[in-house]
Amino acid sequence: MEHLEAATKTINEAHGQDTNVGEAFAVAADVRSPDEVERAIAATIDRFGKIDIVVNGAAGNFLCKAEELSPNGFGTVVDIDLKGTFNVCRAAFAQLKEQRGQILNISATLHYLGTPMQLHVSAAKAGVDALTRNLAVEWGRYGIRVNAIAPGPIEDTEGMKRLVPEPVKDKLRKNIPLGRFGRISDIERAAGGSAALRAVRLCLTGVVSSISFREAEPREILQCIATERPSLSARKAAKPQAVNED
Repeated sequence: MEHLEAATKTINEAHGQDTNVGEAFAVAADVRSPDEVERAIAATIDRFGKIDIVVNGAAGNFLCKAEELSPNGFGTVVDIDLKGTFNVCRAAFAQLKEQRGQILNISATLHYLGTPMQLHVSAAKAGVDALTRNLAVEWGRYGIRVNAIAPGPIEDTEGMKRLVPEPVKDKLRKNIPLGRFGRISDIERAAGGSAALRAVRLCLTGVVSSISFREAEPREILQCIATERPSLSARKAAKPQAVNED
């Protein structure tokens, strides 16, 4: 919650200086719990009166070989990424229908070609892509647009900082024409552009947009990690280990 409150403070301070900047409201919920999601949706409606746009970005990840992945570890990531996305979409449906709103899901490119040590998140994000397209078909009749952004490796995210060692990043960065990975600001612009489509009345729905630097796809990163550090998946990192326990 402290991260949410810090972001809320920054946004609201900017709103105080420029009314063109929106206001923010923080409420914590576990997306795996439909009841908590319902309460968060209700609190948001109480605060702002309506919901126009839903962005689903909750995710969980860790490195693990498929033969070492426990059912609990697999299920936890699917619960967060895929079922969590569904829970939020379903809870917000009535408002989105009333407002003819839109949903933006954050997916990934891990499952496009297959990525070592990422079976769990690849399966979950493939499900998010399918959910995006199916909801676009079913809910289009209500004026609801449903799209997704599938980022490649984004260097200033917690996942890249935690999962990819600096020597590996340096090696991969040399193969990218622009000399860098994607950044959070790139995804911000893509997400903002998707939301802005509503204002100009472009009828785009059911699209999963891949945003990545092709010379450094996630599968290449993790193959490189496996080569450089073959014991990485067996590290005793507290959080990943706890997630993967039976």
